[in-house]
Amino acid sequence: MPENSVQNRVESGPVPTLHAFFAPGGILAKSRLLYEHRPGQLDMARAVERALEECRHLIVEAGTGTGKTLAYLLPALRTGRRVIISTGTKALQDQLYFRDIPFLESLLGPLRVCYMKGRANYLCRHKLVTLTMHPILSGLEEIDQFHKISEWEKQTETGDRAELSELPESSPLWSRLDARSEACLGSTCPDYQRCFVTEMRRKAQESDIVIVNHHLFFADLAVRQLASGAPDAGVLPEAGAVIFDEAHELEDIASNYFGLSVSNIRFEDLVRDTEAMIKKSDNYASPANTAILLSGQQLRDRARMFFSQLPMAGDGRQPFDNREEFLETRGDLYLSVKNNLVRLEADLDQLRGVDEAPALRKRVTNLRTELEFLLESTSGNMVYWLERRVSGGLQKQSRTIFLQATPIDVSGLLDAELFQRFPTVVLTSATLTVQGSFEHIRGRLGLADARELVVPSHFRYQDQALLYLPPEMPDPRAPDFQTAAVRCIQRVLEITKGRAFCLFTSYSQMRDLYERLLPVLDYPILLHGTAPRNTLLEQFRETPNAVLFGTASFWQGVDVQGEALSCVIIDRLPFAVPNDPVVAARMRFIEENGGKPFFDYQVPSAVIALKQGFGRLIRSLEDRGVLVLLDPRIRQKRYGQAFLESLPPYRVTSTITDVALFFE
Repeated sequence: MPENSVQNRVESGPVPTLHAFFAPGGILAKSRLLYEHRPGQLDMARAVERALEECRHLIVEAGTGTGKTLAYLLPALRTGRRVIISTGTKALQDQLYFRDIPFLESLLGPLRVCYMKGRANYLCRHKLVTLTMHPILSGLEEIDQFHKISEWEKQTETGDRAELSELPESSPLWSRLDARSEACLGSTCPDYQRCFVTEMRRKAQESDIVIVNHHLFFADLAVRQLASGAPDAGVLPEAGAVIFDEAHELEDIASNYFGLSVSNIRFEDLVRDTEAMIKKSDNYASPANTAILLSGQQLRDRARMFFSQLPMAGDGRQPFDNREEFLETRGDLYLSVKNNLVRLEADLDQLRGVDEAPALRKRVTNLRTELEFLLESTSGNMVYWLERRVSGGLQKQSRTIFLQATPIDVSGLLDAELFQRFPTVVLTSATLTVQGSFEHIRGRLGLADARELVVPSHFRYQDQALLYLPPEMPDPRAPDFQTAAVRCIQRVLEITKGRAFCLFTSYSQMRDLYERLLPVLDYPILLHGTAPRNTLLEQFRETPNAVLFGTASFWQGVDVQGEALSCVIIDRLPFAVPNDPVVAARMRFIEENGGKPFFDYQVPSAVIALKQGFGRLIRSLEDRGVLVLLDPRIRQKRYGQAFLESLPPYRVTSTITDVALFFE
């Protein structure tokens, strides 16, 4: 179908053709952007438009600097169907909605675009009214937050908590006031028409482009799967196509939402909300209310005992392979919790004329069925595991225990629920190929039939970046690795004058090197975990010669342009931890099906992760810098070639004097 046959319009007229927009002398060239024609950007835009027109799937690796956002936004606007655009993070979602869309509107006129987040990001007006009438608050801080939220509710148009910059990220009050579905009254709510989620849905139905993030998209997909296609399930509108930006994250995020998770906190919250409902009742001491309170108290006590007896060995993630043994020795604890849930379910079912009762009963039912699955299911495609997380400061630490089930292989689920459901799915990222091939990502995601495109980066990596592989580093598993790493990092940072990210594959390794380097470095050091990520990034940008020590969340989705970031140092090849329950189960699955887990799963996954980490350095045509990998296995092991052949065409050196000359 030719470009000019697409009939979709913006309010000011038809969307221009791709050539008219991207070509030299076109609309983009006349904009306020510093324009340089990028043939790869136009190639990608044409491939996306063709996929949308022909109802085909497409997978595109578009190197950093390609301009991929505009390359998929314009074709999405030109199609005659609603398109959902899903991003890897809320930060990228914000960039799309608050920067890229307004830029396009400055060139094309008003666009019909909607921005959607998960329900927990929005205020529930009904909960706020209820809490106002029955203010059960603890402490001056919570009272202050309640007053701020109440005042803000009167003026906000979106109800999005992101507008409340003063509200702490971990505010327990917000969790009692948000609009998450498990406590939602739906269309029976007296505030339904004024509901922020209802309004968000209305806007989405009227929009041509709906911008979400991967977490919301897959949460919605999982809800629809459980509801067997019920029309009211989920919050996202129907769409003819989905475009995933940062698509390398899809397997992990989809796995989370197609799995199940039950925690001790869910039981605590359920009982707390049940007691709050009864305490504000006009007939507080009635036999029905008394029975519910008693059931709630018993459930709290028995759930605490149950979680305390789970076979946990310290904090972190660990397998729960011995479920049968647990049921034999501690089955009475499980049955007492299950029976108590059944009793509370029946008690709530008898309650009449109380708005919150049906939603609470639904929560009890969901908790019971999920707990039954986690303890009794024999699904061969699930790995069952436990996790204990520690939160809060040293003075007030709390531990949350999770009982979880995760799909071992999500390819079949994604094929059925995503690729067969939507006529067009576009996957794009700067890091999707391994040695130039999409085979790994396609196999992991179940994407059997799709066109492919690799768009080289617009950057001049040969001139802008130098990859330094120190020649005398020991194996990362050797006892003297950390000592050698200290010497190498110190020497490199003296040349770069700080201005670096030091990225690590584990928190303990990061902490150890931080403590060793802190006394010998003359540059400000920022440590992951001492402040929120965005705060640390802002401090890094504003602090001359700063060095940031970070783990997983700093490997991707971070954009620092200019001289402030002139070096990225990575301690070792980012292989997934082999004894992690999910990783171990996936490796066993591959081996049982005739594959080679290390080469078929661990190496390709690590290649993509390394490309992401190194991708933090060169973010614009003006950026220059040095990449350092301390792990000698990239040169010594046969699999190291897969990494070297997958990276952009950096200049490579093993001589520290080349690093010094690069900065001269």
